[in-house]
Amino acid sequence: MAETSSASRHVTYCGVCTLPPEYCEYGGTTTKCQKWLEKSHPDLYSKIWSPEALSAATASLSLEAQERAAKDAKKKAAKAEAAEQKQAEKLSNSVVTIKRIERNKRKYVTSVSGLEAFGLELKKVSKDFGKKFATGSSVTKTPSGGEEIVVQGDVSDEIEEFILEKYKEVPEDNIELVEDKKKKGAAAG
Repeated sequence: MAETSSASRHVTYCGVCTLPPEYCEYGGTTTKCQKWLEKSHPDLYSKIWSPEALSAATASLSLEAQERAAKDAKKKAAKAEAAEQKQAEKLSNSVVTIKRIERNKRKYVTSVSGLEAFGLELKKVSKDFGKKFATGSSVTKTPSGGEEIVVQGDVSDEIEEFILEKYKEVPEDNIELVEDKKKKGAAAG
């Protein structure tokens, strides 16, 4: 009976795209991955991305195939760069709207929309709001097809402070406070 070694293999995963570094080039964030690998694992970086390693990997290809591979790599890098810029622009243009909406006489609800653009899970954030303000909080669909968080009570100012304190990915300049007199569909009172 042959003995099998039970030595486990240690696999390093990229801190950017979460793939093993050998596969980062297929992840779409190659330049970010390369920077991360160079900083975190210089030995692995030189093994994969050094000029010698790259020329060894392309040496077996025909001259035409090498040119095509270089062209494809440039195209991929340009595409990834454009996608990154688009995402950054989208984030800078995204606005978190906090509305204080009057229901009847002196009852209010506070609605928060636009948080999903910053990669926040609305259900979790809604739960945090409910705990923080000791009130009902839920995620509802908006007529435009998006989602918003509705919190019972007039907590618009406190919500702004809470978002800035707890969710650092939302810049202060991207938060907008709005006041509605009555909720749509409700009779004016």
